[in-house]
Parts: sequence; C-alpha cells; structure tokens
Amino acid sequence: MKNYTFVLLLLLLSLLCVCFAETAYFAVKPAHYDRDEFIIQLHDDRKISEARKILSGDTTGATHVMGRIRKVQKSYNPKYDYHLDPETISFFEMAIEVCDSSATYLNDHLDEACGAFLPGCFWCPWGSSLVRELKDKAY
Repeated sequence: MKNYTFVLLLLLLSLLCVCFAETAYFAVKPAHYDRDEFIIQLHDDRKISEARKILSGDTTGATHVMGRIRKVQKSYNPKYDYHLDPETISFFEMAIEVCDSSATYLNDHLDEACGAFLPGCFWCPWGSSLVRELKDKAY
C-alpha cells in the first residue's frame, strides 16, 4: 500500500510540474535571404533560459537553431506548413551541411524532406539567429 501511495504521489507531482512549466515563443531569422521569421516554441526551462541568454548577448557560441521538423502547421507559425518539435530544439555553433536549408526552400519542398533532403527530419539552418522573444500569448 505504501508503494502504491508513493507512486501516486510521484505521478501527481510530475503532472503539477508539467502544468506549471513555462512556454515561450521566439522569432528566428532562418537565413539572410528568408523573408519571414520562423517561430519556435520552447517549454523546457533550460532551453528557454539558453535562448534568452543568446538574445541578451550573454551566449555567443552556439546561437543557431536546429531541431526535428514536423510536417504540421502550428498556429504560432502560420507562414510555414511545418514546425520544429520543441522537444528536439537545440542551439549549435557548427553543423553538417546535409541539414542546412532555408525556411522557404524547406516549405516549398516539404514533400521531399526527411529523405535524402534533410535526413531524419533534422533541420539546422546555418544562418539562423534568434531575433526576439514574442510576448504575445495569443497562440
């Protein structure tokens, strides 16, 4: 009975942590020739803090954005027919060429992505940079 109570308490605490986790949105300039910003969603406190440090200039090395694409449009990123899975987003300094693409090219060739083009669905636009944090929570 004690084990059952302990597991139940642990489960409830885990749910509370998930419910109160912060969600933040950041605008990314994918490449210098992309017209539109690409919006990412973060809900991991460590990644949110890392993104804010990049924007403030406290972090200068790994500042480019990468992650696994999901071929589903999200309301917070309406100009693109895909988004980055928040669980896979990270920041990098250098990456291999096979995952580099502009956001516009990726959107125009989304049906080809996750094969020879962007294997494993990983996208790492080399010219990407965080532009700003979006404060509007209307997503």
